[in-house]
Amino acid sequence: MQNGTLLAAVDLGSNSFRLEIGLYEHGRIQRVDYLKETVRQGNGLDREHNLSVEAMQRGWDCLARFAERLADFPRARVRAVATQTLREARNRDVFLHRGSELLGHPIDVISGPEEARLIYQGVARLLPQSDEKRLVVDIGGRSTELILGQRFRPEAVASFRVGSVAWSSRYFPQGQFTQQAFATAEIAAKAVLDEALSTYRPDTWDVAYGSSGTIGAVGDMLTAAGFSPGELTHEGLDWLRERLLRAQSADKVRLEGLKDDRRAVIGGGLSILRALFDLLEIRSMQVAQGALRQGALYDMLDRELPETDLRTSTVQGLVQSFAVDRDQAHRVATVAEQLFAQALPDHEGTGARKLGWAAQLHEIGCRISHSDYHRHGAYILDNTDVAGFAQHELHRLGALVLGHRGKVRKIEADLGDTLFAVQLLCLRLAVILCHARRDPDLHGLTLGLDGSRFSLRARTGWAASYPQSAYLLREEIEAWQRTGWELDVQLP
Repeated sequence: MQNGTLLAAVDLGSNSFRLEIGLYEHGRIQRVDYLKETVRQGNGLDREHNLSVEAMQRGWDCLARFAERLADFPRARVRAVATQTLREARNRDVFLHRGSELLGHPIDVISGPEEARLIYQGVARLLPQSDEKRLVVDIGGRSTELILGQRFRPEAVASFRVGSVAWSSRYFPQGQFTQQAFATAEIAAKAVLDEALSTYRPDTWDVAYGSSGTIGAVGDMLTAAGFSPGELTHEGLDWLRERLLRAQSADKVRLEGLKDDRRAVIGGGLSILRALFDLLEIRSMQVAQGALRQGALYDMLDRELPETDLRTSTVQGLVQSFAVDRDQAHRVATVAEQLFAQALPDHEGTGARKLGWAAQLHEIGCRISHSDYHRHGAYILDNTDVAGFAQHELHRLGALVLGHRGKVRKIEADLGDTLFAVQLLCLRLAVILCHARRDPDLHGLTLGLDGSRFSLRARTGWAASYPQSAYLLREEIEAWQRTGWELDVQLP
């Protein structure tokens, strides 16, 4: 990436939406602009986990305002990520479709573990480098992330469904603070978080860091009250709890450092923070400057090249975990990428890389069932949490795996996307050409694309030399009929 490149990250949190714009210079990203709006989308989920129209509209209005600032940004320089509220929302596709249109960039819904990984990257990138073992805590609106790591490498990540918005509305209705409410909220938080004890016990880390909203707000209030700047302690948390109890309700709290957008959710956030201090025996926590949005920015740098793209190593991990035939996976990927380069020479790079991942994973379901392995493979990818991938990216890989054999029309809804259609055809052709599980003869074999018409050509005599491959390729013509795409195969 060239020095002077502008990058942008949008964090669609349960309480606030944030936009961070940074300037890349010599391996570092310097903040240029930062926008934040309190949307409280997490309060808009009903009992059936559907977002209300009002909550969606608040989010859409905010994204429309962010879009004005991002008007000149190319797609590859913006990463928008959505977290727990949109992970939970059953009608999230309605919000995401309109929200992506308004923002002008796609919105990725990321899993809890992926959110935790990006949070750690954001925190680690803005800390001085050392060999200390770090515990990173981030209390969001509807989830709390815990990460253990060293330098830039997270070693354990977890996400728990407990957050400041959810806990405030459940245990502090109308913003009322009582001894009983705090006691109940802390017990409930411990009940959710106690499974963290085995992994995040005190002997596994040297320094605890807190990231983002709740912890930053608590740090601001304690610093204003005369406590050590940027440090949270049991003493400070006890003092803050006592001040909230004296005020009796959120609207009566008068504390320097408490911003209006945090007032309604401070009770729930503080109760979760106190529960974590007790459970994990935290004596002191440092307020970190980095957060999810910074992690998303640096993740864009890593995705620039195959060798630094975490998704590449994640795919290799899946190949190993599901005992995929590595030789065949590599063979199919190589052939598919060569065909793709012929059909769409201007879309090499990320498009070819994603096709290569799908090719390496096309037999991931064989460990479950050989006859229906493509369906099992798609299910695995649709229902796994792995580092580096957003949920829609895994779904896209799953669709390619599902469609690489059998009828093409079963994924007809995806075929309106030219890039996907080309990726799918290249994958199917590669599987056919590698059916004997040895390197195929590609000399003189070419694939072209003209509008919605694919043309596959071979040198004279190729079909006679490889009659089974020729038969399967001719059969492929029928698979693409009535799909909106035409496949013409000429094998003299």
